[in-house]
Amino acid sequence: MRKMILAVAVCFIAGAGNAAAQQSSSEQKQEGQGSQAACPMHDAHSQMNERGEKGMGFSQTATTHHFFLNSTGGVIQVEANDAADASERNNIRMHLEHIAKSFQNGDFDIPMFVHDTVPPGVPEMKKLREKIHYAFEETDIGGRVVISSSDTDALAAIHRFLRFQIGEHKTGDPMDVH
Repeated sequence: MRKMILAVAVCFIAGAGNAAAQQSSSEQKQEGQGSQAACPMHDAHSQMNERGEKGMGFSQTATTHHFFLNSTGGVIQVEANDAADASERNNIRMHLEHIAKSFQNGDFDIPMFVHDTVPPGVPEMKKLREKIHYAFEETDIGGRVVISSSDTDALAAIHRFLRFQIGEHKTGDPMDVH
């Protein structure tokens, strides 16, 4: 057990040192170098980002995801890192508008593809879709999906889903309801 904890800590520390290099996961695979490629936890995150680029239609490294929990549900927000990058901004908006409509229809195929699993909260969000509202909003450099409900079971499912996203995308966003 101690060896496993030590290995995870080493992977984390090595990965943090390489984060400054900002190499894309495809560059790492081509070069076959870097401690992130050798670390299963970082490899899984890289694979998620690769699936994210395919499923979302925009760069995962040229954009920033945020997930916020609030008393009425929460927010999925994605923005281009470069305010002048109109292409990424437009791709983000197109994706999030599609996500709002898909989620409203109980279709969570994209997050299931990106994360290679059924995210926590999704089964309940599908079942309670008539009690949940999804609205797309533009931001200056991207967009957001506002998720809301007055149903306590739906709110709990939304919060489970958003907490999972925070952890998977390593956003560092608060896990508390604000």
